[in-house]
Amino acid sequence: MRRILGLDYGDKNIGAALSCPSLITAFGAGTIRRADAESFKKPILSIREIIRANDVGTIVLGFPKNMDGSLSARSGKTIEFKERLHRNFKSLEIVLWDERLSSMANEKIMSAMGTGRERMKEIVDEAAAIYILQGYLDFLNKNK
Repeated sequence: MRRILGLDYGDKNIGAALSCPSLITAFGAGTIRRADAESFKKPILSIREIIRANDVGTIVLGFPKNMDGSLSARSGKTIEFKERLHRNFKSLEIVLWDERLSSMANEKIMSAMGTGRERMKEIVDEAAAIYILQGYLDFLNKNK
């Protein structure tokens, strides 16, 4: 089975997570730093390397919505990034996955674990990608 790559897209960073080979558990794959909000060359190269090194067949991209389910300005940027991913990785399935409350849930989890504020800043994007991907994996496994 090919692995799944989870991404939490942001203007400054892109959090990354990978599924285990059996598609049950998500684990961190790092944070991809962006030079600026308009720069995509380095992030696409980094994503390509993760895909090659881990036999990825699907990308799950966190999709931010407002709490009422409506789309936000951030949603539009994420759709644009999905299109960019599709142009660069034509053979991969790219899925948008609702990420509402993922950042809040991660902050609560890290705070409960005693993670300091500075450390949280370093890992919050990767943790959000893990949370997004784990939600998708749980959905897949529940609906088998």
